[in-house]
Formats: sequence, structure tokens, C-alpha cells
Amino acid sequence: MNDGLLGALKKLRLSGLCQTLEVRLQEASGNQLSHAEFLELLIQDELAVRQDRMIQRRMKAAGFREMRTLEDFDWQFNPSIKRKQVFDLATCRFIREGRDVLLLGPPGVGKSHLVQALGYQAIRAGLVVYYRSIFDVVRDFLQEEAFAGQDKMLTKYLKPDLLIIDDMGIKQLPRRSGEFLFEIILRRYETRSTMMTSNRPLEDWGKLLADVPSATAILDRFLHHAEILSITGRSYRLKDRAGNGAIAKKTAEKSEKETCQEAVG
Repeated sequence: MNDGLLGALKKLRLSGLCQTLEVRLQEASGNQLSHAEFLELLIQDELAVRQDRMIQRRMKAAGFREMRTLEDFDWQFNPSIKRKQVFDLATCRFIREGRDVLLLGPPGVGKSHLVQALGYQAIRAGLVVYYRSIFDVVRDFLQEEAFAGQDKMLTKYLKPDLLIIDDMGIKQLPRRSGEFLFEIILRRYETRSTMMTSNRPLEDWGKLLADVPSATAILDRFLHHAEILSITGRSYRLKDRAGNGAIAKKTAEKSEKETCQEAVG
């Protein structure tokens, strides 16, 4: 490749085009592509690289615990999960309409997997996502309050197209948690989408927050335009633990049997 051309492409930050230009030149020559067809291929290459980088940046900024997708979700384990409803959410229409989503169900049924997978779908659709557990939310605001940086922290929670708050109901939250969560829900109400998970029924939120008025106000706004996905069934983690236990039991029985046979022999 011409060094001058390569240098010019780098100055223009067309790295995707740099990576594929040599191949595209050969393709154009071998297939007798027109100038317009050749240019279109180069532009598509550049756009693909930029899209991939954008996704990687936004995935990192989202703060997911793990990389989760809908494709690697075990749909057969808990048949109660409405697959059509989940894939409808994956279109991100609810985000564009400013609606909220609540996933309810016992621990281990796949709520965290699903919200992170839906968050990934939103990022692929060009949207900004921020993922936090409820404990992260409270810790963030308590810390920033101590340093008088609450407004800056609030902006961080208000900016994303989709805010995901996970793990509501694991245990009772510290004092003032209800105030922080209410401020977030109030400011995002009918302007940005929020997705939450909870393993406790809604009537328990007052106890969890140790603030019944705040819990009532939060649910009043959050549920106004919310889609609720209820999940029942067994825990994936207990399934794995049960499987490991069964394997260990079989291994122990086999070892004991072999020991007896050696003793008899």
C-alpha cells in the first residue's frame, strides 16, 4: 500500500478502511467493481469497525458484571419465562417509548442474566446503558453525599437511555436508600427507561427500604408505565449444585465399589 495514502488514512482516523483496503483493492480488480461499488465496500468496512468500537466502549461504561446474551440463556430450565415477551423487550421499543420494566422472581431464576442480556441488546441498538445493583446505587450516593458530589452522581444515573437496577430484595437497605432511589425514579419518570429486578414481592419494598412512604411513591411512578415479567421455578445455581452433588455421590459410590472389589480380590 502507498505510504502516503496510508498516512493520510491514519490522519483521518479511518482505521477500518486501513485494515481492509489491500483486500478490497484486490477484490475490486478481480471482480471489476465500479468506483461506486468499491467506495461503498470501503465505507461499510469503516462503519463496521466504528460500530464494534462503540459497542465495546459502551459495554465497558455500562458496568455489567458479566457478558450475557439471550442466545446463551437456558430457556428450557424454567418454562415459566415468556420467551416472546423477552424478545419483544429486546427490540428496545420500550426504551424508545420511555417505559419501564420489572422482573420479579425468586433468587437464581435468571433475572440478572436477562437484564444484562437486554442491556447488551440496547447497546447494539446504539443506546446508552448503565447497570448497577441496588447496593451499588446506595453506596454511590452515600459516598458522593459525604463529598458533596450528589448532583454529579445523579446526572450519571439520569443520562443513560436505559438504567438497570439489579438485586432489589436481597436484604434490607441502609437508611436513606428510599430517598436516593425515589430521586432517581422521579427524575427518570416518563423521560428515560428503568429496568429493575426484585426477588421480593412489591408489598415488601417498604420494609426493605425502611421507608414506606418512599416505597409507595417509587412504585406509584415506576409501575405507571412498567411492563412486569414474573418468573417462577427452580434456581439455576441450585441446579448446578445438585448436579455436582450427584456427580460426587456417584464418584464416591464407584470408589467404594472398586475398594471392595480390590479387598475381595
